[in-house]
Amino acid sequence: MEEQWIKSVGIDVGTSTTKMIVSRLRLGRMSSTFSLPRFQIVERQLLYASPVHATPLLGADEVDAERIGAILRDEYKKAEISLSEIKSGAVIITGETASKKNAQHILHLLAERSGDFVVATAGADLEGVLAGKGAGAQKRSQSIQGNIVNVDIGGGTANAAFFYRGRAIATVTFHVGGRLIRLDEQGRIQYVSPHIGSWLAAKNLYVQIGQTVTFTQIEEVARQMGRSMLDYLSGKERKVSGLLVTGGHLQEVLPIEELSISGGVGELMRTPQVENIAEVSRYGDFGPLLGQMLRHEREQGKVAFRWTEPEQTVRATVIGAGMQSTEISGSTVHIKPELLPIKNIPILKLELTQEHMNEPLRLGQEVRNVYELGQRLFGESGGIPFALALSGIGYCSYAWLQLLSQELSEQYTTIFPRSRTMVVVCETDMAKALGQALSLRCKGVPEIICIDQVRVEYGDYIDLGEPISGTIIPVVVKTLAFDEQA
Repeated sequence: MEEQWIKSVGIDVGTSTTKMIVSRLRLGRMSSTFSLPRFQIVERQLLYASPVHATPLLGADEVDAERIGAILRDEYKKAEISLSEIKSGAVIITGETASKKNAQHILHLLAERSGDFVVATAGADLEGVLAGKGAGAQKRSQSIQGNIVNVDIGGGTANAAFFYRGRAIATVTFHVGGRLIRLDEQGRIQYVSPHIGSWLAAKNLYVQIGQTVTFTQIEEVARQMGRSMLDYLSGKERKVSGLLVTGGHLQEVLPIEELSISGGVGELMRTPQVENIAEVSRYGDFGPLLGQMLRHEREQGKVAFRWTEPEQTVRATVIGAGMQSTEISGSTVHIKPELLPIKNIPILKLELTQEHMNEPLRLGQEVRNVYELGQRLFGESGGIPFALALSGIGYCSYAWLQLLSQELSEQYTTIFPRSRTMVVVCETDMAKALGQALSLRCKGVPEIICIDQVRVEYGDYIDLGEPISGTIIPVVVKTLAFDEQA
């Protein structure tokens, strides 16, 4: 197995904090000498981890790009590394700062190597998926039967992501977090988030600014908040607990095999017990007590699923991106050369089986599920929300290819009406025929790019380069790398 080492950088820019990590990634070639090269990240070595910086902002949701640039330049110096040594990287922008404007500003700062960086602006749903990967939930879901849920709980929200057999299948976000209620060491309430007002009223919990609460009173709020979130996830109760949900609700009750909690509150679950108001409010909020109440829920074991420890809690952090370059034959693709190059397209995967080929209704539902997840993770921009990777197809008859193209095109134009380009990646040699069938149905809205003989995984990002001599398209596959405990 051939191998190589690359240096990679991971940069997290959040509403409250920014951090940078430099790592060495060992890439091992997993394919044979006679097939297209496929590399996996087989070892990670952290070279440098920056302190956690307060994110400099120009307004409520706009990053001060120049000051971010100054922080990064200073951290590169401390790490004793130059941009020319970095072969790949990932910039993840989360929380209220996750906007396209912020992404473009930070890309500009990385202009010397921006083509090699994955830049993802992560709303609550994508943030939850990334946290679940960093916490090890996605990897663990590949080895057990059933759904694994990771809930990343910070100051203002709890982002839950469901994983099944290595892929995210659902997300939901709650107004659950340590800074939703802020208080001083005497128990005087300084702030109550308006987002939890309806839930507090439904629970007959009385908390308002200026009120002085006892330890018992604030303990009950924390207990009820944690329990409501767990009741919603398990399906035990959703009418009142659903008042904490922000954004889309789960469309069905998904059975849970295991649950883990990461984020700042996840870390606080592992701290010594708090016993008075002064200890509760040591950070100016009720986060320590929320963590403690969730730990008590776990210890009481009243839910049907298992609790597991995440691999990472606060530092469920992207540490960079491994890269794989490959070439594909233009004779097996369907493209419009003027649409290229395209960079940093996230991958969603549609895994097809013989049952899908025999049951059109099941195929339609599976396509809809993947598209709706893509809508939640990546939005509905006029560009390319994601590339759809098709796997599991061996022989594909003409009739079934027509059925597949009908479902893919019809639902795409319905769910992503503003998208100008649809990208499909096939594992097998079918891109030309599928691309033509999709184009006939879409009639140029959207345009179709369909390539094959490229293996990608859920969560990868791809770059498509300009055609070389009209027949070869260079493809770069980038895999986000997370820190892993030994």
